[in-house]
Amino acid sequence: MNRRWVIQTYIDEAGNCPFDDWFNGLDTQTKARIETRLDRVSLGNFGDRKSVGEGVYELRFFFGPGYRIYYGMADQRLVLLLVGGSKKRQNKDVQVAQQLWAAYQREQGGQ
Repeated sequence: MNRRWVIQTYIDEAGNCPFDDWFNGLDTQTKARIETRLDRVSLGNFGDRKSVGEGVYELRFFFGPGYRIYYGMADQRLVLLLVGGSKKRQNKDVQVAQQLWAAYQREQGGQ
């Protein structure tokens, strides 16, 4: 049985979606490449990824400025997209992603 992963974006209590804010600023070709990768993630093929601590993971892309997507995994099959960025902003983006993940967990009752 092939169980898919559900991919959602994190929306904070004020209605902000940091991932969508980043993604919507990308060009069409870059969006298409990232969407293809996220399609593979939904099938369980995460590809090049690593933990960046505090329950947050990083999907790494090897084109453009070295795009990164930061996410957490909740329940058994939920990938929650937190924020996107590039290698250049990696340290700041990791901190933001960890803060967003902690906020999500508080909102969910400490999952």
